[in-house]
Amino acid sequence: MKRLMHAVVATSTLLTLSLSMAARAEPIVIGSKNFNESYVLAEIMAQLLESKGFEVDRRTGLGGTTICYEALKSGEIDVYAEYTGTLSQVILKTGALAPTLEELNAGLAPDDLSVLPSLGFNNTYAITLKATLAESLGLTKVSQLPGQDFEVAVSHEFLNREDGWPGLAAKYGLDQQPTGIEHGLAYQAINEGKIDITDAYSTDGDLERYGLTTLADDKGYFPQYFAVPFIRNDLPPEVIAALRQLAGAFDDASMRALNARVVVDGDDFVTVARGFLVNSGLVSEQVTIHMPETWQLILTDTTNHLVLTGIAVFVGCAIGIPLGVIVFPNPGASRAVLYVAGLMQTIPSLALLALMIPLFGLGTVPAIIALTLYSLLPILRNTITALITIDPELKRVSLAIGLNPAQQLRHVLLPMALPNILSGIKTATVIAIGTATLAAFVGAGGLGEPIVTGLSLNDMSLILRGAIPAALLAIVAEFLFDRLEKSLVPAHMLSGKLPE
Repeated sequence: MKRLMHAVVATSTLLTLSLSMAARAEPIVIGSKNFNESYVLAEIMAQLLESKGFEVDRRTGLGGTTICYEALKSGEIDVYAEYTGTLSQVILKTGALAPTLEELNAGLAPDDLSVLPSLGFNNTYAITLKATLAESLGLTKVSQLPGQDFEVAVSHEFLNREDGWPGLAAKYGLDQQPTGIEHGLAYQAINEGKIDITDAYSTDGDLERYGLTTLADDKGYFPQYFAVPFIRNDLPPEVIAALRQLAGAFDDASMRALNARVVVDGDDFVTVARGFLVNSGLVSEQVTIHMPETWQLILTDTTNHLVLTGIAVFVGCAIGIPLGVIVFPNPGASRAVLYVAGLMQTIPSLALLALMIPLFGLGTVPAIIALTLYSLLPILRNTITALITIDPELKRVSLAIGLNPAQQLRHVLLPMALPNILSGIKTATVIAIGTATLAAFVGAGGLGEPIVTGLSLNDMSLILRGAIPAALLAIVAEFLFDRLEKSLVPAHMLSGKLPE
């Protein structure tokens, strides 16, 4: 009997371990929004799970609430740090100022999502300005702003969300007309005197960095924004248990200090997260952090950027050139195709990427599809225009000497159209190189990643680490296409002079 019991226990233990290993075989994907605190919290959760033996995939800097929420709902990420006020006001639209976890989880249940206990700090929205300006005018609360002649710029999300500027202006009778600005750049704009007021997160390290003060929300407009791990319910129980260890681990002051270590002291997210975990006793011992060299990061980002751009332009050519050849004899069909391609250009890049997430998830696939759509118009337009504008006399001569339509296309029309077609491909490539920097918002990497991170930290060196290679890629692309054109197109067609 004892042997049987031992066998049962051993079998159960092995089964439990096997199930645990199976659950850990697939990486846990942790996402973040594109502002400093979200990066820090994502890195803390990632390192905590790695210390427990889980493999973690980081998808940081994914953009605003909509992109992160859709990524979580579609299973592209497993967890990210969200805020109770954002959940109630933006995602669930309940309007509750202080929602309970039970209320939030009841609303999230249909999507098979839930939130874990609060991390402990309330990062509410706040209206901020230079402390010196506030003191000179005696401003201490938001209700003193109506009638004041201030230049106001707020983050794009705050400008439009229900718990942002529209509701605040109605509550307090604010008559200023704000413009939108990237959250990280708003602080620099205030510091340089270009704007007077912006929105802030109450735990932002930049408040200390730039000597800003926040005005009291004396009419109680802003909801509570307690940070919570926002998770998929199909996460392994061991992962959920590990994340629950972060409950109450922060307060407002400690979170502000962590943010300040990044934006004021210049520490990286990995170091700040590791220090917090060690000091909090959540990780037992200091682990050596191996950070890639800057040149390695630039090489990796550039390679990813080239892959995104190269595939997108190749697919654009594979679709655009044959389609242009097919429709150019029919003026009505040509106009219709160009109209549809032009419509793609009118959709803002970030909006198009966000629309791709429910259909194609995160990563390179939605980025390549979006870039392909943007590259189609110049390729199509140049192909159709080049073929339409070929001298009709040449077409009649080719017909007179007995060339069939396929031979006319191969030996006359395409060679004559080649310079314009190459010009369209070159334009599409340059557009794709620039637009691909936005692919970082959907976790596709590339040179947009350091740019997005640099914007969130107001770190010019990071921005330049992405912007300079992207600009160089565009210059190199121009040069290579010029060389390709000279090698493929007869010299007299480029100069416009007949050969002697």
